[in-house]
Formats: sequence, C-alpha cells, structure tokens
Amino acid sequence: LTLNTCLMLASVVRFAANSLYLSTPNPAWFGNPANASPNPYWTHKNWLASRFHFNFAESSGGRDSFGVLRVLNDDLIQPSRGFGAHPHRNMEICTLIVSGELTHKDSMGTEETLGAGGIQFMTAGTGITHAEYNNHPTTPVRLLQLWITPRRASLTPNYGSHTPTQQTKNNWNLLISDVLKKDEAPIRINQDVGIYSGKFSDLAEPVDFELKEDRQAYLVCINGKASINGVELEMHDGAEIRGPGVLRIDTSTDAELMIVEMQKA
Repeated sequence: LTLNTCLMLASVVRFAANSLYLSTPNPAWFGNPANASPNPYWTHKNWLASRFHFNFAESSGGRDSFGVLRVLNDDLIQPSRGFGAHPHRNMEICTLIVSGELTHKDSMGTEETLGAGGIQFMTAGTGITHAEYNNHPTTPVRLLQLWITPRRASLTPNYGSHTPTQQTKNNWNLLISDVLKKDEAPIRINQDVGIYSGKFSDLAEPVDFELKEDRQAYLVCINGKASINGVELEMHDGAEIRGPGVLRIDTSTDAELMIVEMQKA
C-alpha cells in the first residue's frame, strides 16, 4: 500500500456526485411523521436524502451493480427520524457511520447505538427484520449503506458491529473481509471482498493500493478532495477501478475515502 513507481496505473472511471440519483422519499414510507418545518437542527428539508450509486428503490436509470456490490447509498438522516422495521433476505449488508449516531434494532433481539466511525454488518440470509434510527434530537447522521451479494443463499442470519479504536492516517485500513480469508479484518462477511477506509492529509508522496489482474474496486470520496490516478474526485463522487495496476492516491488537502475491492466481474 506504499508508492511503487514500477507498477502501471489502473483505469479509473469517475461518477460525479451530481450524476447520482438523489432520493428524498415520503416520510410515511418508513413510518416517520411528517417532515419538521421549520427545524433549526435539520440540514435538509426532507427526513432522508440518499445518493444512490446504483439503481435502487424508485431509481432505474443508472447502473445496476458493480460486481458483487449491488447497492451503495450515501444516506443523510435528520434528527429523530429513521427507517422503520423492514425485512431482508439473502444479502450481506454493511453500514459505515460517517457522522452522528445510529441506533439498530433487529428481529434477533439486538439493540445498540453506534457513533461516527462505527461499522455494522448483517447477514440477512434466510430472513431478518431490522430498523435503523437517528434518535439524536439535534444532530443528523450520515452513513454509507452497502449491499453485497453473498456467495450462497439461505445463510443463517447474523449481526455484528465494530468501532475501530485506532486507524493509521495516510494509509488504507482494512475494515471488512471474507470469512474464508486469514487477515486482520475486524469484520467478516460471506463474499470475496475487502472494504478499506482511509483519511489522507498533506501527503508527502502518493499512497498506492495494488489491484491484481482479476480484481476490481469501487471507490467513494466520503469527504474532501483527492486525485485518483490523476482523476480528481470530490465529496460524494464514486469511481470504478479495474486491475491490473495501482490505485494512486494524492491530495494536498484532507480527504476521507473508502474502497470496496472484489473479484473482477
């Protein structure tokens, strides 16, 4: 994950934030009361503003998926609002909390609240019902919700979470990996993926992430700005990257990034 001047750069295709579908669903769809108006603590007029990187819900004009990554939604949930109880089957669902607090409840009896930097995962398998809510009265929560197709159906439902206590700045930190791999990931799911995050600032030299011939990755610029193999990305932008080659990160400011690395489709 360090600079290697001998490797070629992988291909990068940018998807700008303004090209993503922005969903602002009716609050009643998820069991919410009417939008609060006016409310000095709300940062958006709707209870939810969700940027879809792939087709989802009412959106059908974009890409359906990228490899096993079926859904990637960048959600902003206003105070005292959330997703009421709803079911899932046969999907690995991972949530990375960018800011604020998220409270989870599910049909297995789990209930917990995670703050910024927290990660939750669910194996929906044969069926699970859950609710995700922002109980904070004054602070919105922003999260990244990822749905990943599992390697097989009808798995036993499962839920877990992790909040990293220490992450290395200006480097990629492995958060989620395959249950079949032997690495140091704190969370494991039922698919051949690696999910990494990194906070980069005032880099003295670029930071590399290598993709093998048979691998591809989807990158999200969570916050800030960064150059990815010379392609400029800003907040909410996404990018498809295909190996072989390196993914070279460079920035003279602050950037928070996430990569989902997987088998090439």
